[in-house]
Formats: sequence, structure tokens, C-alpha cells
Amino acid sequence: MEVINGHKKWGFQGNPELIASSISVRGVLTKLMANRNKDDKRPTIPLGRADPTEFPSYRTTPVAPDAVADATYSYNFNCYPPTVGIAEARRAVAEYLSKDFPYQLSPDDVYLTGGCTQAIEIVVSVLARPNANILFPRPGYPQYEARASCSKLEARHFDLIPEKGWEVDLDSVEALADENTVAMVIINPSNPCGNVFTYQHLKEIAETASKLGIFVISDEVYGHLAFGSNPFVPMGVFGSTVPVLTLGSISKRWIVPGWRLGWIVTSDPNGIFHQSGFVECMRNFLDITTDPPTNMQGALTQILKHTKEDFYSKILTIIREAADILYDRIQEIPCLTCPHKPEGSMVAMLKLNLSLLEGIIDDVDFCMKLAKEESVIVLPGVTVGLKNCLRITFAVEHSALEDGLGRIKAFYHRHAKKE
Repeated sequence: MEVINGHKKWGFQGNPELIASSISVRGVLTKLMANRNKDDKRPTIPLGRADPTEFPSYRTTPVAPDAVADATYSYNFNCYPPTVGIAEARRAVAEYLSKDFPYQLSPDDVYLTGGCTQAIEIVVSVLARPNANILFPRPGYPQYEARASCSKLEARHFDLIPEKGWEVDLDSVEALADENTVAMVIINPSNPCGNVFTYQHLKEIAETASKLGIFVISDEVYGHLAFGSNPFVPMGVFGSTVPVLTLGSISKRWIVPGWRLGWIVTSDPNGIFHQSGFVECMRNFLDITTDPPTNMQGALTQILKHTKEDFYSKILTIIREAADILYDRIQEIPCLTCPHKPEGSMVAMLKLNLSLLEGIIDDVDFCMKLAKEESVIVLPGVTVGLKNCLRITFAVEHSALEDGLGRIKAFYHRHAKKE
């Protein structure tokens, strides 16, 4: 073993790709939380992460924990599951999604995952090959970028247009794609923008992707959380036009992000995923990765089939009212603008006008100082791909949202440039 300056030279080191891809929502929020003033006795207002589970208004339906208890105490789900997921749960997901499709999904189209995060890891890993590239939205969800970096899959970014309700800039998609482009990602309802794509726009996305010979990965973790003028339309509706890979989970609609149960679904009546070998590769990857807990899979059928409509309606009403509060109160804070009133998901993008502020250099500086001075946590826009913007969640108790926005307003007045 080589000795340098009296010390052994060890034959290991960290993977530099993990350092390069280390920007994440969790990582940034951890730094913001650490920057709070420990002497501030006010409660911290968490407007940086779409996890409202600590608030009583957002409690999940009793059907969900009852289903988990029933599955656990049945003692039928203590085994290792099939790597693709247990048959009954796959059938339940296929039936649940098929309600909104013009064709019937098969249980064989469904692959269960440890939440949508693992679904992203699986899909990106399967697509990674030398010289391949993938198209991501900007702004977007940083987990995609991090996974692509780890897998050495080149990421290219198409723009979302705020003046058009954060629609995809399809001209930029066409300009970015080449013979090595494998897929494009859309997130609908959107994280981080809070918009919901129209049927017509999704149709245009499908036609563009088909023309380019790429498939669409549709992240629908916020599926059905649409409360504006545009109803939620799953991208799989256009599976006959272009192959669609749908990613989903129970995390958001059922308010149980910690349960880590999701799915990948091939919406592809023409069988292109099978013909290309993609399905075989995905099954092979599932053989070497972890499975969602079997008891959670055992609970899924009951959760999907027996959740009552009034639970969905109640959550939508609460989120809609919160979005209204956010949009109205932001207009009272001159340095912030919301280019498009949120119509879905639990988050929105805000533009930050630094020219109105003294001593604030960028969005990260704004958020760090806001955390220290006001104990309010908001995500810097650079985390999701847009510098000098903010991503804010409104999925908190209405009183907490009012309090948090009031503190942001006070922060603005403290740092506003003097005329």
C-alpha cells in the first residue's frame, strides 16, 4: 500500500457524482431550518415543503390506516412481494386509473414502487445509456436532475411559460431533441408551478413527442388535486398517440407522503414499450431494487376502492381556499408576484424583485434571512431551476398561512429600499 507523508493512501473515496447532484429540496430545507434564530419563540411556519401532515385539517381518511391495520393483522402480507408488486394491488391501480382513460389498463401495466421518488430512480436508471439525453421542464422537480446526474444521463431543459399558465414551450422541446433523446418529463398538476395543463395542451405535447420519436414520462403524484378552471386530465389518455409512462402515488391525494407507496404505469395500447425492450429492462431493474412494504401493498386495494368522495372534496376545498389566501396576500407584498394563480397541486412559483430590496443578493439569501428573522421557511427558486424566484406551499392551516405571509410582509418592509 502506498504511503504519503507517513499516512496510508486508502483505495476508496466518495462518488463525485453524488456531490454534483446534491441539490435537493430536503438538503436546502435542512440548511434553512438550521439558520433559524433559536431565540425566536414563535412557531416555525413551514411553507417550503408540500407535506401538510402535521396540520389537523389535512388528516387522511380513516379508510387508509384501517386498510393498513387490516392488511397487517391478516398476517397475509408478511412475505417478500413479487418484484413488480402483488397482483391484487396492481389490479386495483389499473382499475383506479382506467376510470379516466378511454381504454382499459391491465394489471400487467402496473409496477409498484416505494413512492414516486423510487419510480423516478427506476425510470431514469433504465433509460441511462451512453450518449442518451432526456428533456426536463424548467422549473421542475430536482429529483429528476439528481437521478440523471448519478446515472450519467444528460439532462436538457425546456422552458415552461409563466405568461401562458406555465405551459410547455413546445418549440424549445423540438429544438432540444435529437436522435439520442429518449423521453420528456411533464409534471401535472405541476410541482413547482401549481398549474394544471388543459386537454388541448396535453394533446399537443403528445403529438410533439410522437413526431420526435420520444415517449412522455408524466409525473402525476398530484393527480386529481385540481381546483381551478382546468380539470385534471391524465396524460395516459393520449397513450395511443405516444407511449406514456405514468408515475403516481398515494402520497398527496391521501396526504400520506411517509407511507412511500407509488407506481409506474405503462399507458401504451400499441405495445411500443414491450417492442423496444423497455419493459424487460424495467423488470430486470426491479429484480435488483427494493420493494414497497408488503403490508402497504396489501392495503392499497381497500384504500383505492373505499375512500369516499367527500374526503377528496374536503381536501380540495381546503387547498382551494388556501390558494386563494396565498394569491390575495402576495399582492400586498411588493417584492413578490405570482404570475399564475395556482389551480392545482399544493405549491406555487413566485417572482422575486430584488430591485425593491436592500441587502438581499438573491433568492437563497432572501430565504436564509427570512428563516433567521421570521422563522418562515420558503424554498429558493434556484432549487427548482429558476433563480431569483421562490417556491411556496400553501398546504398548511389557513391561520398558519396567514401568519407566515404576514411575517413575509414584515420582512419586506424591514428590507425595502428607502426612497
